[in-house]
Amino acid sequence: MPRITPQTPGQPRIIQVPPLDVSPPRSMRRAGRGTALLLAAFLLALVYLIYVLVTRSAFYMAKSGQTGYGRVTDRNGDVLFDGTKPMSEYEAGHFADVGNLIGDTSGQMSNTVVSRNIELLANYSFLYGKNSGTVTLQTTISHKATRACYQALGAKNGTVTAYNWKTGEMLVCMSKPCVDPALGYDNIDSMPSGSLLCKAFSPTVPGSTQKVSTLIAAYEQNGVEAVNALQFTCEGSWVNASGGKINCHNAYGHGTQTLYEAFANSCNPYFAQLVQSRLMPLSAVIGTYTKMGYSVNGQKAEPLVMDGLTIPAASTVLTDSNTFETQWGCLGQGKTVVSPYQLMLWQGAIANGSGSAVQPYILAAHTDIENRVTQLGRTTRTGQFFSEAAAQGVRDVETDNAEKHYYVSLGEYRCGVKSGTAQIRQEGREYENSLLTGFCLDDDCPVAFCVLIEERTGNDISNAQLAKVLLDALRSENITKTAPPAASAAGG
Repeated sequence: MPRITPQTPGQPRIIQVPPLDVSPPRSMRRAGRGTALLLAAFLLALVYLIYVLVTRSAFYMAKSGQTGYGRVTDRNGDVLFDGTKPMSEYEAGHFADVGNLIGDTSGQMSNTVVSRNIELLANYSFLYGKNSGTVTLQTTISHKATRACYQALGAKNGTVTAYNWKTGEMLVCMSKPCVDPALGYDNIDSMPSGSLLCKAFSPTVPGSTQKVSTLIAAYEQNGVEAVNALQFTCEGSWVNASGGKINCHNAYGHGTQTLYEAFANSCNPYFAQLVQSRLMPLSAVIGTYTKMGYSVNGQKAEPLVMDGLTIPAASTVLTDSNTFETQWGCLGQGKTVVSPYQLMLWQGAIANGSGSAVQPYILAAHTDIENRVTQLGRTTRTGQFFSEAAAQGVRDVETDNAEKHYYVSLGEYRCGVKSGTAQIRQEGREYENSLLTGFCLDDDCPVAFCVLIEERTGNDISNAQLAKVLLDALRSENITKTAPPAASAAGG
């Protein structure tokens, strides 16, 4: 409403008019803010879409199968998979010892380097298109050492897994029988069982290599000195508190033994008496096993993972330390299963004397379609599996075992080892597998390993001889030297 200023005599009357309110109604202001927010959200979504197209286009193209693929090489540039040309152009058998680890793009195998890292192998980028360069994925694997172990097995099947316990580089992960991707899969129905699996990752009956875990549990509960001082008598067999009979492989028995002697003799009655003794509460054994990564009595344990590859956790059933089943499980039979990879990993934690292992990795470097090199592998640590005292105690026992009983087989190598014979009952058949797990302490060959020979007989290569083949091949390759960068392998 206009405001009239009081009139002063002799002056004109002034009428003040209020300013005009031209602001939009409140409802229009709310609508404007909403429109601005929608526009901002749209722009952010557009930016994200562009980012995905540029950075993840290779992944989606790889999954669609509408792109070419690059190469996977070993640590020295030797081709382990080639997506740039038919693999049949290579010499016969070139891929026969690495097929079920490296894999291919056929989709027949899922837990392989190629399958789990398919995005890194796609020869495609959003900016440059398809096949504008050659992508290379360099692994830490030694094809030379892998081939040596494969050939040393002869007609036998099995697996060899080894890594550098100082750096984490996976060096050998050989499994036999092995599919040869160059030959295709037309005869897949007639392939031997296990041809499409890497047995290094598959849980198996560990036999007496399980006594390493049981010894660790004893050390954790009672201390190294107290356990090393224990003596038990073996007369060829032993009857436990519930009437179960534990037999020794030596029918005549070993007599009264110390821990070091029983470990070297792989004496079942000694370790069964240790498990039943008051020094080993079952809860303590279960606690140690669980910390090491076992699934005990059905409790969930996380699988191990290495650059996308998955390895099921070890598992066992332990219900009563006075019963045959529990004692047998602590000796590596019954319902206990462990993968050779996990046995190797624990040996790495023993070799370094800390109880924590260096985490294995298999991908070293990636050369993208623009020839840019990205280093992938790096040295990291696992969690604490067991104490330093337990690690060092077992290391001493294993090295003593190697020095006194494996000198002829392992020669000049400074090793620690534990052997195992696993009794297998499968598909109506009974047979024995031979295992050896251990480590080398030499500065030029810092290797933790596990070897397994299936259905071994006295006429076949021994597990220690196979380990010697492994160490010889790795030492000759100078594995402590840094592998050449992936870029130099692109033309392999």
